[in-house]
Amino acid sequence: MPYSASRPIHESPSLEAYLLGLIDFERALGLARRLVFDAGGGNDRQIRLLLCEHPTTVTVGRQGSRAHLRVDERELESRQIPVRWVNRGGGCLVHAPGQLAVYPIVPLETFGWSVGEYMARLQGAWQSMLNELGIAARPHAGRHGLWGRTGQLVAMGVAVNGWITYHGSFLNVDPSMTLQQLVDSDPAEHTPLTSLVVERQQPIKMPLVRSRLIGHLAAAFEVERQHLYSGHPYLSPGTTPRGATSPPRRRVG
Repeated sequence: MPYSASRPIHESPSLEAYLLGLIDFERALGLARRLVFDAGGGNDRQIRLLLCEHPTTVTVGRQGSRAHLRVDERELESRQIPVRWVNRGGGCLVHAPGQLAVYPIVPLETFGWSVGEYMARLQGAWQSMLNELGIAARPHAGRHGLWGRTGQLVAMGVAVNGWITYHGSFLNVDPSMTLQQLVDSDPAEHTPLTSLVVERQQPIKMPLVRSRLIGHLAAAFEVERQHLYSGHPYLSPGTTPRGATSPPRRRVG
C-alpha cells in the first residue's frame, strides 16, 4: 500500500504503529514533530505510534532541573552521554537500549478528548498490558506513571502542540539498570525506576512487550484498524535505524 501522510476523513480511525528499532533521540523527536505537522490539517483520523529504543541519553523535562542530575554534565559528556532539555512533562529520565520508548501522535480535537482523558487512556493501556503480563502495576494518586513492587515501571512525559500529542511514555524492559542511577527520576518520592525483568524475575522479549502494548493501546483509544510497519518513509534511505528494516510498510491488520 503506498504511503500517504493523511487519509480521507470518511475512513474509520486507525492506529499506525512504526517500529523504529534503535534510533537517536533527536531523530525520533524530529520524526514525531513531522508527524504532528501532518496531523495538523484538522481532519486527520489516524493515531500514529512510534516505538523504539534510544542509545544512552539523558532527557530533562519541564519538571526537571540540574539538581536532579546525580553527576555533573561534564562527567556525562566525558562518558559520551548527551543531555537534552525537552518540552515534555515529567523530570529527568535515562534512555538506553532495553528501554521501550513509545511516542503517540494523537489529534485530540478529532477524537474529542481532553489532555486529561488522553493521559488516562494512555496510562490505562500500559496498566492493562502489565497486568496481562502478571505485573500488579498501579498509579500513585495525583501522578502520571505506574509503579510495581520494586519501583516505578512506566514513566510518562507528554507534550501537546496544536491539540496534537507527542513525546510519550517509557518502560524499562531490560536495560542496564546502573545507568538509571545517573539521575533522580522521581524527586517527589525518590522511588527508583525499575525494569520489567526485575519485576517479573524472569526474562521477557522486547517484541512481545511491543506487540501486547500495541493491542492494548488500540483498545484504549477505541481503534479497530491497526497497521504495523518497520521503519518510516520519512527516515531517509540508507539511514534506517538499527533494529528496523527499510521496506516502509508491513501490514498486520
